[in-house]
Amino acid sequence: MSSTIDQKVAVLLDDGKRSPLKKTMAWLLHLSLFAAILAVWGLSAYFLPEKHQYLFPSPKTTMTMLWESLPELLASTGASFLILGPGYVGAVFLGAFGGIVVGGSERLQQIFIPFARVVAPVPPTIYTPYAIALLPTFRTSAIFIVLLATFWPVFLNAVGGTLAVPEQHRDSAKALGLGRFEYLTKVAFPSALPYIFNGMHVGLGMAFIMLTVAELFGSTSGLGRFVQYYADYADFPRMVAGILYTGLVTFLSMTALGWFQRKVIFWPY
Repeated sequence: MSSTIDQKVAVLLDDGKRSPLKKTMAWLLHLSLFAAILAVWGLSAYFLPEKHQYLFPSPKTTMTMLWESLPELLASTGASFLILGPGYVGAVFLGAFGGIVVGGSERLQQIFIPFARVVAPVPPTIYTPYAIALLPTFRTSAIFIVLLATFWPVFLNAVGGTLAVPEQHRDSAKALGLGRFEYLTKVAFPSALPYIFNGMHVGLGMAFIMLTVAELFGSTSGLGRFVQYYADYADFPRMVAGILYTGLVTFLSMTALGWFQRKVIFWPY
């Protein structure tokens, strides 16, 4: 059900389905919303008492700090992606592969589905102190936390997508004499791809959250560390600049994933 809704929303948001007039109107609405938020932010900062203005810097002050901190932020982005990349990519491969294998076997479903229902809802933040204490380096522990946060959404969606293969497709596979491996790769995997991408979107958001949390615990670099460092020194303009920059990086990453999804799964669009 959620997969169908997500696909419909994606179609509505896809610029390829819009006329030039509708595209222009959509961009004007987007810009109007951002302009309104910026105006409210600027007015709020202007009318605040002077003693509180440092806690809530104006847009101009924040943008100045963002520009001055850009080299440090870019270096922090690289450090964060050295953790995010391996953890996220590893979780996608493990989650998609494991979900399709489990979804294609009734015996494995009986073993793993009850386990997943117990473990998957547990917030990954609980494991952060143990991962940092038990694994040899902070980087390996942070990669593990990101992998864990991303794995379950991808795995559960892959299982759901495999179970959602239409009955006529299963019957056709049996009639053609497809083996288990051929069925999983040629029937189950293409059918589960939209579900897997739904899990990848959820997992990417979780990965950024857990990356930031992990960096707050013991990292010496990264976007989360940047924000925490300047918060500790009460440099709130730079802290807010770091938060906005992190939001922009997350938005661009999610947008890139959406673009990749439309290239791989082109038929719903």
